[in-house]
Amino acid sequence: MLLTAFLFLSISASVFSDSTTNGEKYIFDFTGPDGVEEWQEQSDTVRSVGMSKAVLVMHQNTEYKRAVFFALLNPQTDGSGFAGVRDLRAYDDLTGYTKLQLRCRAQGQFNGFKVVLRHKGLNNDPNFTFEQLFEGPQNEFAVRDLPFSEFKAFFHGREVETNDTLDVSQITSIGIQMYGGVFLPVKQSGPATLEIDWIKAVN
Repeated sequence: MLLTAFLFLSISASVFSDSTTNGEKYIFDFTGPDGVEEWQEQSDTVRSVGMSKAVLVMHQNTEYKRAVFFALLNPQTDGSGFAGVRDLRAYDDLTGYTKLQLRCRAQGQFNGFKVVLRHKGLNNDPNFTFEQLFEGPQNEFAVRDLPFSEFKAFFHGREVETNDTLDVSQITSIGIQMYGGVFLPVKQSGPATLEIDWIKAVN
């Protein structure tokens, strides 16, 4: 009986243990328990002229497990367009953490991506997004650091002046997009791929 109780408590502790260790918190661990079922596309096809496409899928065999972001960016003649995915939920309070980290690898001709955050349930227009660009590492997996202090407010692809700053205690949307578009100096079009092992918040 005592052995049975001990085993039950041990298993319970491993299943329900907190994902926060040593000053870091897993937001998504695609190598472990997390899937992509709740991620939804957010591309320019929400408008009648949009022609871009994006999807986040699991890639798994007996040796590894990770998420793969596939994007096809088809800008309009004026350069406008976006292709991405997002996950909507009330995330844990990230107060005290200073940055996001992604362990990832880009494949293909283009490797320009951005993380798009929203807060306080303001997940759709006409509210701002908070965005930060990064270059996906090519050939080998590597970690990309995205300091929370460097997420800037955007509206429809243009950086805006506002006193509103990202509230990391109330993040309610995390998204990934392939960047390119009217207001950015770097233009991208066509396919891009980003493999993602995990996304963490780090002190």
